[in-house]
Amino acid sequence: MDAPRIILYTGKGGVGKTSVAAATARGCAAAGMRTVVLSTDPAHSLSDSLCAPLGPEPTRVEERLYGQEVQAQREMEVHWRAVQRWLGQVIADRGVMDVVAEELTVPPGMDELFSLLQIKRHHVAGDFDVIIVDCAPTGETLRLLSFPEIAQWWLEKIFPWERRLVSAARPWARTLLDLDLPSEEAFADVHRLVRNLIAMNEILRDRTTATMRLVMNPDRMVIVEAQRTFTYLNLYGYLTDAVVVNRIFPDALDDGYFGAWRERQQEQLRLVSEGFAPVPVLRARYFDQEVIGGEMLDRLGAELFCDHAPADVLHTELAHEVVTENGRTVLRLRMPFVQRGDVALKKVGSELVVTVGHEKRTIILPSALARRHPTGARLERGSLEVSFEDGRSPRAKQHSGARDAGRAAEPA
Repeated sequence: MDAPRIILYTGKGGVGKTSVAAATARGCAAAGMRTVVLSTDPAHSLSDSLCAPLGPEPTRVEERLYGQEVQAQREMEVHWRAVQRWLGQVIADRGVMDVVAEELTVPPGMDELFSLLQIKRHHVAGDFDVIIVDCAPTGETLRLLSFPEIAQWWLEKIFPWERRLVSAARPWARTLLDLDLPSEEAFADVHRLVRNLIAMNEILRDRTTATMRLVMNPDRMVIVEAQRTFTYLNLYGYLTDAVVVNRIFPDALDDGYFGAWRERQQEQLRLVSEGFAPVPVLRARYFDQEVIGGEMLDRLGAELFCDHAPADVLHTELAHEVVTENGRTVLRLRMPFVQRGDVALKKVGSELVVTVGHEKRTIILPSALARRHPTGARLERGSLEVSFEDGRSPRAKQHSGARDAGRAAEPA
């Protein structure tokens, strides 16, 4: 049995992400694929978009199309209940109100993480050809799935010893520490969660079947936030195969009030092309009515996927990646066919601006790199490799400010 196609849509709240996910799902179902679209956003609006009542289990919307609004509380009861009971009791024993204690037992982001485990469930069951996910308005939770090696090491090396030590200490912990230690059931919850995270990581890093798509409006603040998410997705090995720019004012609008807005949007669209290259950009205009229901969703899908099938993998390589080599941190950018002297590079705050000929690309650096300075660049096998060092090092201070990588880049 072939693995299902998985597409995750993420972006800031209010950009039309749910509509785009629903339109994609309808397009896949119309193409003959068994499709489920599920929402992990606590503020569900998928049922409103599809104009169909949905529940915590896949609900048939029409032929080959199912919808699901995952209930985080239900998922936590399945995956975290024993831990929640133990932590709730520990916190309540310190004088915290029971209701507040229960809320404090779930770390921020964990509720969406449990919801995302539905992807694994559908992946294993094999009931669907395509799984579309309408994620919460932030991609930060995906970071929690990004450390399988550490999770595996903890699971194999530390967890067994920790469990034995706790079991041995449990009889006298209440007397000496005034603390109830975790039960075997709580350890089983943690063990199962880590195993699920490792499995989820493997599923989402399979670039032949699983990709991310970022949804945005042509507004500067929204685009910058999407660029930051894009960088983190690349950093953690998740493939973004398309970005979606939604609600573009059409050219038919008059040149008055909306004409000025349209000009501004065109400027921002150029920023999108620079910041996300070479990832394809899918565009949809601002419609004359709200995008809800089958007819409007199909109109949206027709514009977005006029040149592609909705389930196609539209891009196959990470736009950039961060690696550590010989004690250096290296940002590697794919730039085939670029010659020495064609490339210029400068860092402004958290932005790395790469210029190739007349084309410019702006990369929002992750916070760990934003605090460092570029100290060198070279071209090697179709990639531009930019080296960074800690800003406190003497060599880094010599290279602070703007940096001309065209002069520094040398072929290997």
